[in-house]
Amino acid sequence: MKVLKWIGGLILAVIVFGGGIAAHEWYAEKPWSFRVFLDREVLKVVLDSPEGLSSLGFLESMGIKGHNAKLDDASPEKTDALMAKMHDVHKVLVSYDNLDKDQQLSYDIALYLLDSVIEGEKFRYHDYPVNQLFGVQNGYPSFMQAQHQVNDEQDADYYLSRLSAVGTKFEQVVQGLERRTERGILPPTFVIDRVLTEMTDFVNTPANENILYQSFETKLDAIEALPEATKADFLAQAEARIKADVYPAYELLINYFEKVKPQSNSDDGLWRLPNGLDAYNHALAFFTTTDYTAEQLHQLGLSEVDRIQADMLAILSEQGIDTSNGFTAAMEVLSERSEFYYEDSDEGRAQILADYQIILDEINEGLDDAFRIRPKAGLEVVRIPEFKEKTAPGAYYQQPSMDGSRPGRFFANLYDIKATPKYGMRTLAYHEGIPGHHFQIAIAMELEGLPFIRKMAPFTAYIEGWALYSEQLAYELGFQTNPYDNVGRLTAELFRAVRLVVDTGIHAKRWTREEAIAYMLANTGMAESDVVSEIERYIVMPGQATSYKVGMIKILELREKAKSQLGDKFDLRDFHDAVLKNGAVPLSVLEQIIDDYIQQTLAS
Repeated sequence: MKVLKWIGGLILAVIVFGGGIAAHEWYAEKPWSFRVFLDREVLKVVLDSPEGLSSLGFLESMGIKGHNAKLDDASPEKTDALMAKMHDVHKVLVSYDNLDKDQQLSYDIALYLLDSVIEGEKFRYHDYPVNQLFGVQNGYPSFMQAQHQVNDEQDADYYLSRLSAVGTKFEQVVQGLERRTERGILPPTFVIDRVLTEMTDFVNTPANENILYQSFETKLDAIEALPEATKADFLAQAEARIKADVYPAYELLINYFEKVKPQSNSDDGLWRLPNGLDAYNHALAFFTTTDYTAEQLHQLGLSEVDRIQADMLAILSEQGIDTSNGFTAAMEVLSERSEFYYEDSDEGRAQILADYQIILDEINEGLDDAFRIRPKAGLEVVRIPEFKEKTAPGAYYQQPSMDGSRPGRFFANLYDIKATPKYGMRTLAYHEGIPGHHFQIAIAMELEGLPFIRKMAPFTAYIEGWALYSEQLAYELGFQTNPYDNVGRLTAELFRAVRLVVDTGIHAKRWTREEAIAYMLANTGMAESDVVSEIERYIVMPGQATSYKVGMIKILELREKAKSQLGDKFDLRDFHDAVLKNGAVPLSVLEQIIDDYIQQTLAS
């Protein structure tokens, strides 16, 4: 990929020609080139993250692999230094002027992101970095399984080094948690219970049955030239380090949570924390990239719930389902029909994965009328690791590596077979895979000529809004002709509308966890296990869940604007090009991009 060659060339030029122009551009407070400045600052952050480098996988193509022996520095001091760095970068950024149109767009995006980060600095401890969904306790083994490649003996040695390094990282995480405790910021009791159960189960697993051991064994088995004796030695070392280093690291976290649990309570929203409502308002602004208030989002959610439920009831009535007793009763009838579920067995779960792949292959072959641009990276469907699926979301997407060695991955949660009704599978596959997250994220990573920040920008309203828009797009393109598949699509959209209600309810209106669960159960028709998992997700990720519907509504609004103004000149492929060829952006910037596309099309 050209971006990898450019990055590698810059790094090598600094190394080889330390006194030349490249070194000036790397080390100068303000590089001559605005593009170099943007890429340099992102690269400096990335190069300081061994785990990030392993995930991106571009240095390996240059023969540089030493970072694979290390873990990220998770200390509070490291975060302090990063925040100070963001202030310095902001100061230099605003000193650039006389930029061309494309540079100005990059400037606007970078400034928006930096302003958000700096504004949120005062709320940096208003989170729960170890929770039932994510955190070092499950992120570390997941990273080692999915991201750490083992292609030769050196890679295996590095794997062992990362097993030994985990103690230091967990100590640093505990230091950050203690800073939060000092400020009166503790997760709700149920979160502590969840992570204690998760970690206790983890350390009670025999070392040679642990995911860290078994995934290492799988990676070693794939090296055909590796002698059996060498493999056995590596595995013996891994078992010893899991016992001596990994499990004691988990005990540090277990001891911390056991110590603070008596101080926790069952209040769930950010409102309960010092300056919690201000922190929530910032989270809403960051995730939606709008100025919507919690009340506006709450009311939007309520109105969308009413609209979508009415559409669903109309379809169910046409299919002969009694809707006279209301939405909840009608969905209960639907959920009790056995033909919509797979066999609750290993074979049934394997069939789910196979059918997801069929769905994705089908739509991938039928998108020529809607897209010109396509990702080069492949996509595979895999099961969420069983050790964490009980508390994991229904699905998630993992981006491909930048060097092309690892495809994008659609992870499906197969814990509760009732949570995967057949009529909802198409919509989920479109959201996580094609034309949803995989299309948007992989395309962004592969864009040429853009600064690195525009390939990796974390604007959730755009990213999740696109994925939700993709669900409706697939329906409009004719990929959900079965009425029940359309019910599945509307169920997913309803789910995102309900999120607006419950997220703001929990964090701004003082709803309890139980009230939020009851509302979501009554208004979605989802499996109870999914509802509980989702509500608990919103509690530990305030504001994030509101971004989906906000982003979708904006993209649809902009599409209608383009159709209205362009008339016969409107081409869906051109619209999608405009949306996708600039990477993730704030919604206000997306509107500028679409306005430019409209004007250019009218002038052509």
